[in-house]
Amino acid sequence: MSGSTRRTGDRGTRQTPAPPPTAPPPRPVVAALMLGMALAALDSTVLATAVPQIVGDLGGFAVFSWLFSGYLLAVTVTLPVYGKLSDTFGRKPILITGIVLFLVGSLACAGAWNMASLIAFRVVQGLGGGALQGTVQTIAADLYPMKERPRIQARLSSVWATSAVAGPALGGLLAAYADWRWIFLVNLPVGAVALWLIGRHFTEPERSRPGPGARPRVDWPGALAIFACGGLLLTALVQGGVAWAWLSTPSLLLFAGSAGCAAVTVLVERRAAEPIIPGWVWRRRTISAVNLALGALGLLMVAPTVFLPTYAQSVLGLSPTAAGFVLSVMVLSWPVSAALSSHVYNRLGIRRCAMLGIGAAGLVLLAFPLLPYPGAAWQPALIMLALGAALGLFQLPLIIGVQSSVGYRERGTATASILFCRQVGQSLGAALFGALANATLNDRLAHAPSGIRPGLPDDLDAVSRALEHPDGLTAQATDYLRRAVDTTVDHVYLGAAAAAALALLALLLAPRRFPVHTDTGGPGEGSGEGEGTGQGQGAHDGT
Repeated sequence: MSGSTRRTGDRGTRQTPAPPPTAPPPRPVVAALMLGMALAALDSTVLATAVPQIVGDLGGFAVFSWLFSGYLLAVTVTLPVYGKLSDTFGRKPILITGIVLFLVGSLACAGAWNMASLIAFRVVQGLGGGALQGTVQTIAADLYPMKERPRIQARLSSVWATSAVAGPALGGLLAAYADWRWIFLVNLPVGAVALWLIGRHFTEPERSRPGPGARPRVDWPGALAIFACGGLLLTALVQGGVAWAWLSTPSLLLFAGSAGCAAVTVLVERRAAEPIIPGWVWRRRTISAVNLALGALGLLMVAPTVFLPTYAQSVLGLSPTAAGFVLSVMVLSWPVSAALSSHVYNRLGIRRCAMLGIGAAGLVLLAFPLLPYPGAAWQPALIMLALGAALGLFQLPLIIGVQSSVGYRERGTATASILFCRQVGQSLGAALFGALANATLNDRLAHAPSGIRPGLPDDLDAVSRALEHPDGLTAQATDYLRRAVDTTVDHVYLGAAAAAALALLALLLAPRRFPVHTDTGGPGEGSGEGEGTGQGQGAHDGT
């Protein structure tokens, strides 16, 4: 069966959807997708535990955070660009380009001679990572019809879960018993196998051509405007309150610059024949509502991923390894819940399934401040187990719903838009919750009893370091600092619960019945109109 030719109503662009898959995709292709995702998933978790060795060898302690920030910035600003390019030129060339860029960056990182060069090469890695994250998700949607997508998405989620657990241990082993440069060199054989499998076994459906003598047009001015806007905004969010004060001249200039670039981006994209971020991404209720909801998810995720390890070590007194285990139970329950989510959304509908998941996540986050002080490790671990299960019901149905609401020629752009919003939300969450944590902790330190106030640390990092080596603190000061960290993390989790409420409100903007495009092979195929986005669409409401 082939999809119907349709007009989207956006600039009258004719689009011929690719036929849905009629047979299970080759196992080597699935293996290649999982290996490609593993490259991106393992990268930061492996690197985190080796930072002391890297700083000891190369120096640059004042800027080492850019090893992560530079990579994140490059991934985020390139996601929408790669999404559009994959719709224009095909998934295969973009995925191969991403893997090659990632491997070139990895090899260069292994040969870095100082911290500045390592940060620059990490940005090159990020340019490849942006292609990997978006294109792998898009190909997974191309290969599987809607009813079967939870299977492949659960496999990809399991890659992230395994990476979260195994990455820190692998990074620690390589740094301790080999050399930190091997952290980057181990990417080479993994990427080489993925390249070989993609090149040999992955074949895309034949694409419609623009016409005799015509070439696909790429909106390079729009791409540059998005790079500039995203780069300035993310730099302001990542470095604000860390490298400089929020109201300092650098922060104000960066925010003003990002606002100006955003205005330029809108003007450029409205005039472009093939914009990088088309207007329909925000005009269609399904996609715009999911973009906002997953942006709130990125905001929410900062609480467990950034602040829970600090809580586990500073309040509970756990070792870094044990603290990592408390967090890891979330990424273990998440893929299991995601794999089972189809049984829920096929009965309740995608929107109601996602609302159930984010509602449960909000209640779980609200339960965190109710934990006793100091408590036992199993208590926050149980909270994280429940949180992962709730978020599995929230995120995956929304991704599948958006991918199923568009045709083949729009799926890369739609997938990249929701991943982009999630990444921006995560950066915004790090800034907001970092400011909230510092404000709470500073207030607690300012109101410390006069007998223990002299000599107390003055920020969260310094408090964490002091509690790791409490020999210089009295028992009363140690207990006060632990309680201060406990209160700080409680407030962050309350903020995360507010982010869950924002995601729930965003879902109220989504249509009750998610439209299903005819080339997805999903339920409701060809059964009517959906959202006015074109012909050949049905709707999925779980009935």
